[in-house]
Amino acid sequence: MFDPILTKPWYHLALWLQNDNDVNAFARKHGTTFWEYLSHEPKLNHSFNDAMASDSQLISRVLIDNHKNVFEGLSSLVDVGGVGTLAKAVADAFPHLDCVVFDLPHVVADIQCKNNLKYVAGNMFDEIPPANVVILKRCKEAIKKNGKSTGKLIIIDVVMKDKGDEKLIETHLFFDMLMMALVTRKERNEEEWAKLFSDAGFSAYKLLPILGVRSLIEVYP
Repeated sequence: MFDPILTKPWYHLALWLQNDNDVNAFARKHGTTFWEYLSHEPKLNHSFNDAMASDSQLISRVLIDNHKNVFEGLSSLVDVGGVGTLAKAVADAFPHLDCVVFDLPHVVADIQCKNNLKYVAGNMFDEIPPANVVILKRCKEAIKKNGKSTGKLIIIDVVMKDKGDEKLIETHLFFDMLMMALVTRKERNEEEWAKLFSDAGFSAYKLLPILGVRSLIEVYP
């Protein structure tokens, strides 16, 4: 997070806010989007993937040790985005689950498949391999089988709060600013998550805070 490639865009926030032509502060500084930049900078891409893997290791331990019931009754899982740290942990803990890691070609290149864990290259915004569980926001079609929705969506992400622990709220706000500066996105509160699920055609969801700023959200067709 202290790499100059990631810190310098913050100095361009004011100019970005006044200029509708730029995608975000990152693009204002570097002339391209964050994801495009990663695909052409192996060193930064490696550091980013390592950071995501480290984050996933912590989350996977909490998920598997304390919330095994999330995986009950499931036969397959697709982990969308990343080098598959979470999927690997799940595959090791639940040998009966067929696990797939799905991400861009430069992310999953040269990673070997093993036992019940496979790696598939693609674009998550174009297509998602069908499975009982898909870790992604836009995935309802991917959890359909023979025209029927038989799975669920699992999301582990920030759910913004406007009251409670002040340090937690401050961290939520920082994540929100980080998303805005680097990828022109935002963190959502529960009402915004609920609207997203409803707009996508899901019928219900269950939310449980599991680790610091992160929450586990199960979304049902």
